[in-house]
Amino acid sequence: MARATMLIRRPVAEVFDAFVDPLAPGATVTWYRDDYGASGEVRVVVFEPARRIAIEWPTPVEWRFTARGEHATFIAITASGFEGSDDEQVAQALDSTEGFNLVVAACKAFLEHGIDLRLVADKDPDAHVARE
Repeated sequence: MARATMLIRRPVAEVFDAFVDPLAPGATVTWYRDDYGASGEVRVVVFEPARRIAIEWPTPVEWRFTARGEHATFIAITASGFEGSDDEQVAQALDSTEGFNLVVAACKAFLEHGIDLRLVADKDPDAHVARE
């Protein structure tokens, strides 16, 4: 299992919207990462506005949003269902933990301060070179 958490000092509806746009109840969408030349299909399995969203991507990922007063939200992201050998599952969990922690940190900076830190894009800026 992989887990990432963060307190974001913005109202729960705003934080939820930042994570779910363009997802909708029952939707299947394709997420693209042009800078890495990658894409993946995402299927929404739970959609509870301002509370929870769960997807299959391809493993289960769940976001839980908890209001902390009127102006703050605690977010918890959990990914599970990793496959392969024990070592492969551990590697996938560590990679997911790192990735989701970057996502919540970037979201915090953007929603609280309007700053795009480019944490996800800059994590491995040379990754696209290997694919060319």
